[in-house]
Amino acid sequence: MNSVEFVAATALVLFVAFCLGWFANWLVHRFTRVSQSDMGELDKMAQSLHEAEETRDEAIIYLQQREAEMTNAQVQLEAELNAAMEGLRDARQEAEELRSYIEKHMPNS
Repeated sequence: MNSVEFVAATALVLFVAFCLGWFANWLVHRFTRVSQSDMGELDKMAQSLHEAEETRDEAIIYLQQREAEMTNAQVQLEAELNAAMEGLRDARQEAEELRSYIEKHMPNS
């Protein structure tokens, strides 16, 4: 085999390898290509996901507002309870003082 035949054989082998590579690339892209209907479905899914995230964010904000309102109401109720308990304590003390006063100043009957 002389050099001309060697160069021709090498060129032919490289050309065949190139053709096989190009064909394999075309075949892979042909089977993995995303169709237009699939793109439409992906767009719908993306839109649905976006809407769900917005709804979730709105729900989180609503829950945080409700939690703040409930915490505020609880603080107010606790303050009212403490005031009522203090008033009851004062009323009991006053009633005890009046009972003691009456027992001291009233003759036994």
